[in-house]
Amino acid sequence: MKITVQISIVGLVALVSLGLGGGCKKSTPEAAKAAAPAASAAQTPAPAAPKPVPAELPDVLARVNGREVTKAEFEQAVRNLEAQAGVAVPADRRDVIYRQLLDQLVGFRLLVQESEARKTPVPKAEVTSQLTEIRKQFPDEAAFKAALAERGTTPEKLAAEFREQLAAMKLVEAVVVPTVSVDERQLDEFYKKNPERFQQPEAVRASHILIRVPEKADAAARRAARAEADRVRAAAFKGQDFAALAKQHSQDQGSAVSGGDLGFIVRGQTVPAFEEAAFSLKPGQVSEVVETTFGYHVIKVGEHRPARTVPLDEVKGELSEFLRQQQLQEKTAAFVEQLKAKGKVEILI
Repeated sequence: MKITVQISIVGLVALVSLGLGGGCKKSTPEAAKAAAPAASAAQTPAPAAPKPVPAELPDVLARVNGREVTKAEFEQAVRNLEAQAGVAVPADRRDVIYRQLLDQLVGFRLLVQESEARKTPVPKAEVTSQLTEIRKQFPDEAAFKAALAERGTTPEKLAAEFREQLAAMKLVEAVVVPTVSVDERQLDEFYKKNPERFQQPEAVRASHILIRVPEKADAAARRAARAEADRVRAAAFKGQDFAALAKQHSQDQGSAVSGGDLGFIVRGQTVPAFEEAAFSLKPGQVSEVVETTFGYHVIKVGEHRPARTVPLDEVKGELSEFLRQQQLQEKTAAFVEQLKAKGKVEILI
């Protein structure tokens, strides 16, 4: 298990903006909901190419009011970022991401220094609590200390990192958060100006029972799997409880525990054969056995939801939170720029 310290302060280090997010799955039903306006952020013009970052980093990358941002600190921030994203920094994005990350580190340092200047209180109990939560992730003290050693740190240094993080957060809470507000007019204006964000596509709530077929299975193994799928389908067609059958027979571990429920799926989210079968069913109907690259499926549809524009009343809570977070990030960034303007920041690469 790795120990990482989250250095992002209200979006100062954002995985999405740094282009490090991603995964192998298609978008989930939840991500397709119009109630998640942040998922469809407006496109912005491509920024100018950044200044190249040296292949070999110097020992000191920047100075913030005389305090150094070191190579070791920066490399640890890169490792933390990669751990959060689950992927290494792509070579073709290195300059962009490294420049942005260095800028975020500078911003973080400015917040910490301003917090110190204002004598923002950081209760020791809160630091201890965070350290305790990290310790709980390990089976014993030896494993915890081994992880610290791998990271090249100590409990004292880790506590200091937590204290800095809390100091910056408390400064933002004291200075920026009180200036953030979202009213009905803003909600209504955003909703009317961004109708495309509130389009909910046609979807079906599907459950399935999967009998897997290994990629290199021989004919006999395929026949056996198909026979099992046929038996399960016959039982479901005769009225046996589909969820119980899924828990007993389905080899999709992710959905079997919930009775085969996949939630709402939209077109383009699943393989074509599965999609065609699911969208052709009426609520309550059970499909014939469907073959895909994963194996044999028996599908049941519980609800068919037509495409629609989601009413503002249904998304008002999530939209309000989205606009609050957007405003908070913008105002925090502006506050950091003010700190830069009155301080001295030297970028050395």
